[in-house]
Amino acid sequence: MKLIVFFLMLFCSSIECNNNHIPHPLDPLTPSEFNLIRTIILKSYKTNNLTFHYIGLHEPDKHLIQSWLSSKTKTLQPPPRQAFIIARFQKKSLEIIIDFSTHSIISTKIYKGHGYPMLTFGEQTIASQLPFSYKPFIDSLNKRELNISDVLCATFTTGFAAVVDLDEMKIVSYYDKYVIPVPKAEGTEYRASKMKPPFGPKLKGIGVSQHDDGPGFTIQGHSVSWANWVFHVGFDIRSGPIISLASIYDLEMQKYREVLYKGYISEVFVPYQDPSEEWYYTTYFDCGEYGFGQSMSSLQPFTDCPANAVFLDAYYPGSDGVPVKIANAFCIFEKSDVSLVVRAVSTVGNYDYVIDWEFKPSGSIKLGVGLTGILGIKAGTYTNTDQIKEDIYGTLLADNTIGVYHDHFFTYYLDLDIDGEANSFVKTNLETVKVKDHKTPRKSYWTTVKETAKTEADARVNIGFKPSELAVVNPNKKTKQGNTIGYRLLPGPILHPLLVNDDYPQIRGAFTNYNVWVTPYNKSEKWAGGLYVDHSRGDDTLAVWSHRDREIENKDIVLWHTMGFHHVPSQEDFPVMPTLSGGFELRPTNFFERNPVLKTKSPKPIHWPNCTSQH
Repeated sequence: MKLIVFFLMLFCSSIECNNNHIPHPLDPLTPSEFNLIRTIILKSYKTNNLTFHYIGLHEPDKHLIQSWLSSKTKTLQPPPRQAFIIARFQKKSLEIIIDFSTHSIISTKIYKGHGYPMLTFGEQTIASQLPFSYKPFIDSLNKRELNISDVLCATFTTGFAAVVDLDEMKIVSYYDKYVIPVPKAEGTEYRASKMKPPFGPKLKGIGVSQHDDGPGFTIQGHSVSWANWVFHVGFDIRSGPIISLASIYDLEMQKYREVLYKGYISEVFVPYQDPSEEWYYTTYFDCGEYGFGQSMSSLQPFTDCPANAVFLDAYYPGSDGVPVKIANAFCIFEKSDVSLVVRAVSTVGNYDYVIDWEFKPSGSIKLGVGLTGILGIKAGTYTNTDQIKEDIYGTLLADNTIGVYHDHFFTYYLDLDIDGEANSFVKTNLETVKVKDHKTPRKSYWTTVKETAKTEADARVNIGFKPSELAVVNPNKKTKQGNTIGYRLLPGPILHPLLVNDDYPQIRGAFTNYNVWVTPYNKSEKWAGGLYVDHSRGDDTLAVWSHRDREIENKDIVLWHTMGFHHVPSQEDFPVMPTLSGGFELRPTNFFERNPVLKTKSPKPIHWPNCTSQH
């Protein structure tokens, strides 16, 4: 297992999470459970050379969860609580399942396929320190007249690089081919405390007030109740936030109705577009290689979240299995437009990703991502665009500073259970019809033609090529007017991969070939890029599973939606980019008999001092 390390002065942010909860089958693992896992495994593998790469909840079968939830008195015994572990031992990847009730290992398997598990912070840190005691690297710094105390090893430079074997934890190859001018520090300051005059106009902002009687939502452990919604907030070291068991109360039916069994970001694919020797490999899989969960940052009150926010902590296992706390990993708050937001921020390398789940009384769920942080930049010889006579694979942002073109593909896993598990995927195509009877001046109109996907091949969609509406419906239930109940997908910012299909990064990222996939529910099919993403060969991805072309009509199905951005950097993105936001919506379509907001009580009116009328 090897990691390429390049060298550059880079701004990094640290991560650091509170976990009061009642027992629930989908609650994330606790610090005591992490410690128990560590004890059990190290008792079986008496060594200091075992590294924990993934520890997460081994979820009970779906029907066990549903049975437990339907037991109104909760007298039914909870499903068995288990953990799934991927550990690295003697250059092999072990898959281990532990049962907490018996405090024992119930399954062990050696992975024999392609790819490696998620990188740990520990091995990345050690690998990045190795060059500082490596003489050829020190000679390279001296040749460039760089002070070793000013250098941080990372992955964004040109000219010299090392390859580290992570199992042996040693440098196995090194080269220094050419010298590129190091970009100047002038004009790169972004910290507010270090800014110097002149300043722009002072902004007052808008204050957020809390209800007199406290928040309008309640949190019991990881279960949240607000307005007509109930849902569960989970956490995973790889995916980060997980929203489960989202149900909405139907006033007319006098009961909660299922909408979403589980949703999370399955993968974030970030291919940079520089094919040169030092950059060709920079095609990151932020969840599968680096971990969206372990990269979550501690949220800052009044900065990352408004004054009325409530915070939750989270825990993940370090490479030694010891639990690490992320204080304020989540914040939950109400917005003035009457919605509830669950927010987290993952800092993966140079990018900050603001992840929002927003619930509305209308029944809609909005899923948003905001991108900010520091661009992936490379050094160059140019100071003006007039000097450029070749493809530099990016935008010249400052002297000797190139912001490299790249993409951000966000692939969401959405196990929608619309009023039950038996669902179908329906494309409502909008088609033009020519008027034939000429009774009016109109010559055409458009109408809808519904198409129900029978197999996975029918449900692959590239949005934008043909006008249509996409929905997951329950074909077994209808409204009083006879319409099939469902939830529509209102897509996010749409992008399509521009790499050729046989390019290695695109083979691994083939799950981005379509904006929408639908698969039958399979407990093991969780990660769009496969379980072992690092150095994978694309043989265990969503694209591979889908080509089995299984039946999906009136089945328990999973919707996968990819949205994102092609990013052409501009000078306004440097040195820190303003937030670029996008998102999509899951919106009820004939799910209710009428608009559910009509009988929602409005918040108390606020009397604004600047109103000219009191009407």
